[in-house]
Amino acid sequence: MAIVMPIILLIIFLIVVYQIYISLYFNGRKFKVIKDSIQHYTNNCNELNNHIEELKCAHSNIKSYEYGESDLYDNSNYQFKRKEWNKNIKHHQTHNCSASVCKNASDHPFKYLCKYFDIKISEETLSSLEAVLNNFAAAEQGKILLQNERNSILDSVSKSIPSLILNFSKVKLIEELGFESIDLSDLYFPVYTFQYVSAGGNSSLKCDIKLDIGNLDKFIMYLNDLVKFKKSIAGQRALMTSSLREKIKCRDNFACQCCGLSINDEKNLLLEIDHIIPLSKGGITSTDNLQTLCWKCNRSKGSKLV
Repeated sequence: MAIVMPIILLIIFLIVVYQIYISLYFNGRKFKVIKDSIQHYTNNCNELNNHIEELKCAHSNIKSYEYGESDLYDNSNYQFKRKEWNKNIKHHQTHNCSASVCKNASDHPFKYLCKYFDIKISEETLSSLEAVLNNFAAAEQGKILLQNERNSILDSVSKSIPSLILNFSKVKLIEELGFESIDLSDLYFPVYTFQYVSAGGNSSLKCDIKLDIGNLDKFIMYLNDLVKFKKSIAGQRALMTSSLREKIKCRDNFACQCCGLSINDEKNLLLEIDHIIPLSKGGITSTDNLQTLCWKCNRSKGSKLV
């Protein structure tokens, strides 16, 4: 015990000294010079980060039927636990159903998603899902490029930063340099749930359908087969799938068709696919109506015709 206490006190002392050290460093002139030298790049990263968060807000507006609100009170004489009742979630993306419907939804997710979440099999629905996929795919790619760009900036100034701080306070360093935190989670992908809870509260079953990039690709193909588009003057309508996105980028030489910036100029440049005539103004997803834009040009364009 006599030996342990001095060791604990020494550790506490070193922690306090280190905290004072990093506080003095981050408030010192040398660090301010480093921070100012990369301020332009830090701001660009934060702008891209905000843009990615906006892309994540895309949604397909799919909801289950609205059955109204109610309160359930169990006043039985017997103290049944009914533990599964606690799993009965009321949410616009949750459909309460029988066990057989829940099981069938797991076997045929898209069919039951359309049937019980009131998804109209139409060109409008397909266009809406394509727009969601386009935004989600850009967000996923943007997260990777943003992280790479931030790491590249940190590498460029790493020799000017004490190794002690680089090794033990990197998170604090990133924050002090002005970088906003990057959310790398995929929690923004909508999840639609089929849920069964027995009347007695003793059993339950759940089927989750997560509309991530892969499932959105497949869902769009499924809806397209049902809608069966006819040929128009502009030619056969294309589908905004991940493969088409890459095809358009390749056709445009991975360069923005507005400002001319390309991945040869900026290694971690986020390129997005834009409808020249927006879907909201009657445009369709066709190769002639698609172009590659950098994220800044695409954000400034919005739904304008340019």
